[in-house]
Amino acid sequence: MSNSRDVRLLALWRDDPTEAPMTVDLRMEETRLVSTWDVFGAFNLDGEAPRPFILRRDGRIDFGAAETAIWRTDLRNAELNVGSTFTVCFNETDSGQYKIVKIAALGAKDRK
Repeated sequence: MSNSRDVRLLALWRDDPTEAPMTVDLRMEETRLVSTWDVFGAFNLDGEAPRPFILRRDGRIDFGAAETAIWRTDLRNAELNVGSTFTVCFNETDSGQYKIVKIAALGAKDRK
């Protein structure tokens, strides 16, 4: 019997937790991401509106056809616990560490 669960992960940029919070909807089992498909997420870059993306299976963060930026992350290989960190590469030379601050079951608010 599988112990997987669908969750929303919230991570904050360690250099400035108020800048660019990241959310990702994924399936995890114990402390690992087990979604074998592309998963949906968003960065809140300006504090006003989220910038949605698809996290591809190869770790590429895809903002869509109109966007030329190629971001990557090692989230698929990270341990998923509150307090754990993972890397987001913004380009070939610049990257940042993100810290997981919340993992909540999808639809948890709806079930209250």
